[in-house]
Amino acid sequence: MANNFKEESTEEINIIMQQSQSAFEAYQKTNAEQKALFLEAIADEIEAIGDALLQKAAEETNLPLPRLTGERGRTTGQLRMFAGMLREGSWVEASIDTALPNRTPLPRPDLRKMLVPLGPVVVFGASNFPFAYSTAGGDTASALGAGCSVVVKAHPAHAETSEMVYQAIKKAIVSSNMPEHVFQHVHGTSFESGKALVQADDTAAVGFTGSTVGGLALLQYSSERKKPIPVFSEMGSINPVIFLPDTLNKNAADLAAQYAGSITLGVGQFCTNPGLMLAVEGEGLDNFYKLLGNGIEDIKPAKMLHAGIHAAYEKKSHAALEQGGVTSVVKSATEAIDIEAQPTIALVSAETFLENHLLHEEVFGPYSLMVVCKDELELIKVLKSVSGQLTTTVMGTDEDFAGHSNLLQLLPSIAGRVLFNGVPTGVEVCASMVHGGPFPATTDSRFTAVGINAAKRWVRPVCFQNCPDVLLPLALQQANPTKIWRLFDGEWKK
Repeated sequence: MANNFKEESTEEINIIMQQSQSAFEAYQKTNAEQKALFLEAIADEIEAIGDALLQKAAEETNLPLPRLTGERGRTTGQLRMFAGMLREGSWVEASIDTALPNRTPLPRPDLRKMLVPLGPVVVFGASNFPFAYSTAGGDTASALGAGCSVVVKAHPAHAETSEMVYQAIKKAIVSSNMPEHVFQHVHGTSFESGKALVQADDTAAVGFTGSTVGGLALLQYSSERKKPIPVFSEMGSINPVIFLPDTLNKNAADLAAQYAGSITLGVGQFCTNPGLMLAVEGEGLDNFYKLLGNGIEDIKPAKMLHAGIHAAYEKKSHAALEQGGVTSVVKSATEAIDIEAQPTIALVSAETFLENHLLHEEVFGPYSLMVVCKDELELIKVLKSVSGQLTTTVMGTDEDFAGHSNLLQLLPSIAGRVLFNGVPTGVEVCASMVHGGPFPATTDSRFTAVGINAAKRWVRPVCFQNCPDVLLPLALQQANPTKIWRLFDGEWKK
């Protein structure tokens, strides 16, 4: 297999998950401050590797050093963000309803509820983010922050980068005096190893970022277990962008420059890449598309992450462009070589788009399809035909927004993030971010994979009834020793 790393057998994976369960039980005995210091130690150790980590990632992924430097900063930043979450403490959603022994006709018992960790979490590293969605990325950071142990399956496309980050985490485990197996790391290219990780008895939940095929396979593996477990897969998204008439008439040049950049950013290898554009026919649209085409022609092809992603881009983009009714294809004026992807846009009528589901499928790379609609009603019909998305964006003036209320009301039902006058590429890591969406963007639209609330994927609520105060978790004890915000008899208090 790639990079000569050993692929664990099913028996070895079962042992690894048993070790993870034992570590999880020990990890529960550490307090919030100890966990926070551990997360910060991981961030410190990753940074201590220095440029060698960036060079290795560039070698394995073809990503440029400035992009990787920023992604490493995002990765260490979100580790420290979850450390801050642990110190602040209210994320556990502690609520207390004290006993009412004299209430009639029935007394009320003392009831106290909080979120508790699920258990060992299996994380599958993503190919397009070797740091932020991989070994020490958001899934790992949020799961460790939530109090879970973690087993990461390295993505084979950047296995050596993943191994370097793993060694940094091992150092942090030792320096923070954490359980030895609170974090473990496995390699593998076979479907069998992924299936074994999901179906091991001790696995409590799964995190995945990747293709729809891969995410649904993990969901199927979970459903085959005697005890199904939650699988949080972030999968395909074409991230529709709506261009309203007034802004096309007034701002075509700026919009074209903005979206030529967004479509081709990172060679189009972002899950929020704008793969679908929608607009009503007219001179404004004609001018915008011409200017956008000029911008696309000027952008040179660049290498994709690896040969597999390039082959998929070639196959899916060619299949889409060969469909009847797809016209006005514009490509980069520079020919692509090796595993370079050629930036491409095309036009299709709304009628054709509605009749041909293949055109609804994600083409992962620097590609976008413009759907030309006769009027707003047809545009809404097209938008309703598109499956769940991570993002949807609307570009418009105040006049546009005032005249399209029915369209705007539809947008939150389609995606987890609704953008106005921006580009979907770029995901801020903060408490207010939602990086999720209705199926098939994700397998569970109630959660986000980015931001503090990503930790909510790895927990469940537990209620303690009439529990002696000394036996309660600190967050629920009467004196509130951790000094967190709690909903106490219907009022938020510290």
